[in-house]
Amino acid sequence: MGYYILVGILALAAGVALGFFIARKYMMSYLKKNPPINEQMLKMMMMQMGMKPSQKKINQMMSAMNKQQSK
Repeated sequence: MGYYILVGILALAAGVALGFFIARKYMMSYLKKNPPINEQMLKMMMMQMGMKPSQKKINQMMSAMNKQQSK
């Protein structure tokens, strides 16, 4: 009887761990393919805040965000 409980607990733990790593891998690849913000969105946000966005400033902000995301 105790053997079945032990096997059940081990199978549950293995399933949870495997599910976590599969979901993590999927989300990482999804975010890499579809970044949450792009240059157009950044330009629109800057314009809404009353700033005149230059391409240099947009490139700096995008590179900073990409650096932060890769950590």
